[in-house]
Amino acid sequence: QVQLVESGGGLVQTGGSLRLSCEVSGSIFSVDTMAWYRQAPGEQHELVAAITSGGSINYADSVKGRFTISRDNDKNTVYLQMNSLKSEDTAVYYCNAGLRRFRYGPTLNYWGQGTQVTVSS
Repeated sequence: QVQLVESGGGLVQTGGSLRLSCEVSGSIFSVDTMAWYRQAPGEQHELVAAITSGGSINYADSVKGRFTISRDNDKNTVYLQMNSLKSEDTAVYYCNAGLRRFRYGPTLNYWGQGTQVTVSS
């Protein structure tokens, strides 16, 4: 069974750093765009950062200059390095990826289980 396995969330003080990881588990043919989303209580689901298979990146304005997304294609893993964390970064962070399980199959959208990031002052 194919799934996205996240790790790295936790509790950190304002100004601190965390690194999230998300690995594709299971047999797949290829990985398309990988991304991180977040959802705070009472807020909408928000795209934080995305990286294509070719390495093109985009960030939400609220995290530019503080967060860095990267991927290791050999490990089918995407990372989110979060620096200078603020209380408003507190949310559940979800990994997202477009995965093709078979050479001639469709690219399907997969989600991780979510990992809590809490930034306290």
